[in-house]
Amino acid sequence: MMRFTTSTLALGVACASVSLSAHAATEIEWWHAMGGELGDKIDEIAEEFNDSQSDYEIKPSFRGDYSETMTSAIAAFRADEAPAIVQIFEVGTATMMAAEGATYPVHELMNDHGADFDPDAYLPAVTGYYTSSDGDMLSLPFNSSTPVVYANRDILAEAGVDDVPETWEELGDVLTQVVESDAASCGMTTTWPSWIQLENFSARHDIPFASEENGFGGLDARLQINETAAVDHIQRLKDWQEDDRFRYDGRFDEAAPAFYTGRCALLMASSASLAGVRANAEDFEFSVNPLPYSSEVIDEPQNSIIGGASLWVMRGKSDEEYEGIAEFFSYLSSPEVQADWHQFSGYLPITNAAYELSQEQNFYEENPGTDVSIEQMTATEPTENSKGIRLGNMVQIRDVVEEELENIFSDEVEVQEGMDNAVERSNDLLERFQRANS
Repeated sequence: MMRFTTSTLALGVACASVSLSAHAATEIEWWHAMGGELGDKIDEIAEEFNDSQSDYEIKPSFRGDYSETMTSAIAAFRADEAPAIVQIFEVGTATMMAAEGATYPVHELMNDHGADFDPDAYLPAVTGYYTSSDGDMLSLPFNSSTPVVYANRDILAEAGVDDVPETWEELGDVLTQVVESDAASCGMTTTWPSWIQLENFSARHDIPFASEENGFGGLDARLQINETAAVDHIQRLKDWQEDDRFRYDGRFDEAAPAFYTGRCALLMASSASLAGVRANAEDFEFSVNPLPYSSEVIDEPQNSIIGGASLWVMRGKSDEEYEGIAEFFSYLSSPEVQADWHQFSGYLPITNAAYELSQEQNFYEENPGTDVSIEQMTATEPTENSKGIRLGNMVQIRDVVEEELENIFSDEVEVQEGMDNAVERSNDLLERFQRANS
């Protein structure tokens, strides 16, 4: 009979421990701001990557909304407890860039670890937001969206309208027709007014939202929306509010129910809102259309700009973790994974190959309107005014702009005064950011 002594047992446990540790996968923390079904999809993507190899394990963790996730990541970095990967929304880009030593630029990461990485494979209108002035990609685009127009086709038909016009001028006439025919009590409404009606309006018309290439050219950028056609545009919406062609419904997504219930014929919202529109439009036909442009400002519109977020890599991790992140980012950028994410979520595909694969799979033919955002983003080469916005304290700036828009639409101030206030208050924030980071 074999006898086990204490020393024999201890030796066995030690050997087993060495064997397990030798084969243990390197864990990589990924903090994100995706709840609900999108969070479940992120878990699925991570699980499929983990199952595809045995060296690394991506561990996703939901950390609240975008602002909460960014704040938590910065605090964690200061305490030497940052995750390896963190999802940061687009308006946090300048803040992340200013955090010297905190991040590992994606182009360096991929090059240092010999990963398959071709910057030209990504959609330029998407990557421009996350690229340095030298053309180097700083973070990996992940969930990118852009505004589009959702139209209730039943309401338009009742009003005798065949198509959603391409220009704001023609749209005004159509909305008059909708309201005067009693087909709907409201012509149009909008989610995220600053993002859609100012940031994207400026890009679409190739006019500056701010100086210094909207912040890409330096920390001394200052808002300019009080001295461009943006003022006339907000005045137009204010005038339309008087006769119900336009309805102001709030800063974020509060406007969506006015469209779902048929109170408003048109909704301007994110391309990533498609799933919500589809789920709530069971009683009417709808279409997805490009953002209008003003023919009085530009002959042919520029690309719109994105919302959403990208993935930043944090410093202070092991070489093994960085090797795994580079491999995961290659996996995440593959046509199959990107096409699946795009088709599931409504976010833009970040690569040309994912777009082409979705075409080959007849996704756009079977789901009309899902390619409108991509065509709107890729029809023209981005300019200095349409490649995005990179301003410090942009989270607070957007809050300021939204507050002043509320004052305008509630008749607290005239349009020009409200826009002047938005610029003055925002520029104070920009000056503070410049002083803190110079």
